[in-house]
Amino acid sequence: MLRPTRRHLTVATALVAATTAAVAVSTAAGAFDSAQQAKNAIKGGKAKNVILLIGDGMGDSEITLARDYTVGANGRLNMDKLPLTGAYTTYAVHEDGTPDYVTDSAASGTGWATGVKTVNGRISKTPRSDKAVRTILELAQQNGYATGSVTTSELTDATPAVLASHVTDRSCQGPADMAKCSKDTIAAGGPGSIAEQSVNHKVDVLLGGGKARFDQTVTDGRYKGLTVTQQARKLGYQVVTDSAGLKSVKAGKPVLGLFASGNVPVEWTGKAAAVGGTDPQRCVTSNPNRPSSTPSLADSATKAIQLLEAKQQSKRSDKGFFLQIEGASIDKQDHAADPCGQIGETAAFDKAVKVARAYAAKHPDTLVVTTADHGHTSQIVPLEATPPGLSATLVTNEGQQLKVNYSTNTPGLSQEHTGTQVRIAAQGPFAYRVLGVTNQTDLFATVREALRLR
Repeated sequence: MLRPTRRHLTVATALVAATTAAVAVSTAAGAFDSAQQAKNAIKGGKAKNVILLIGDGMGDSEITLARDYTVGANGRLNMDKLPLTGAYTTYAVHEDGTPDYVTDSAASGTGWATGVKTVNGRISKTPRSDKAVRTILELAQQNGYATGSVTTSELTDATPAVLASHVTDRSCQGPADMAKCSKDTIAAGGPGSIAEQSVNHKVDVLLGGGKARFDQTVTDGRYKGLTVTQQARKLGYQVVTDSAGLKSVKAGKPVLGLFASGNVPVEWTGKAAAVGGTDPQRCVTSNPNRPSSTPSLADSATKAIQLLEAKQQSKRSDKGFFLQIEGASIDKQDHAADPCGQIGETAAFDKAVKVARAYAAKHPDTLVVTTADHGHTSQIVPLEATPPGLSATLVTNEGQQLKVNYSTNTPGLSQEHTGTQVRIAAQGPFAYRVLGVTNQTDLFATVREALRLR
């Protein structure tokens, strides 16, 4: 039996007393929903389910921007209401193991998925020897848990890819994309592209974009001549492409939801940041280029939880599920210096956090963790500031102006990640493990120990 370390027990004991005192003097913002919830989060115990929510590129600045715009400077998002909060470091490594201070999503995702640091661009493989490392999802499957991955990116993008695939380079998303992964091809005896591996793993629920990757033709092996989508159907997947299809799927068979050719279109639109700034603007909270048949991230999260829970109930299993939910385009809109797109995706992600917390309220043996993979570029600056790069001025829901700056790269080029530590917050069994400043790889151990995975 895995037991908390002396350090964890000491921290937990101290925090029970500290938290009881803290909740007795509740603030208007409400640090905790209740004293009991905080105590339960500290106490630990075995988790039946884990819901891991990743806001891609969602550093403290991105959270603050969304909070200020949508609920006000003194308001609180759903993700702010998780009872225990810490921070973790996000660096990658070079081939020789020395720190690479700014990570990409492949290396950072590999960190929490496997507990191993790797080089930027690599998916769940070691930095030097390029060997596959078992992921938390693979361990969960082996231990009888249902598993799922929900994203607003292509399902073959880095963050979902780290759970159920192992490739040398994140670009190797479909059978036609294997130029940088020669030894991973099926012809070379490898496991194939990210898309092929994802369905071969028979993850119970896969929901996101990337239909074009799955429509590529398999070039070698058992499914040669079929598309990856056809391969998925051969493996028993129900394949759906819109909200109506998602509503109609039944538990008991795996589900592959492909809701866009590439990334799922964003929720909000507005004017991108510009050199010299923009006129004050309100964001448009609907995107004419987003089909009405596209499920929201919260809708996909809700359905995924229902399907995973139903599968385990039908098996009369005492095991629950592991589910990862990613708000992917917070990062992508940050790269594009598009504050309205970025805020809209953070707000959509926050609604998925609400779904997870509502489920956990009824199932307290559920560990919910909300975090990011890395920091990003947006910064809230004074209205009188004249940033050298791109900036935009927004009019918030409080009727106030807010200036956001993007200056991590030359205007016209993609804005960059940053090497800052990022927030991690949690509730439920083993939530106390997020306290303090930890390493991104520690999240792997937290989930593994919470579910008692061997």
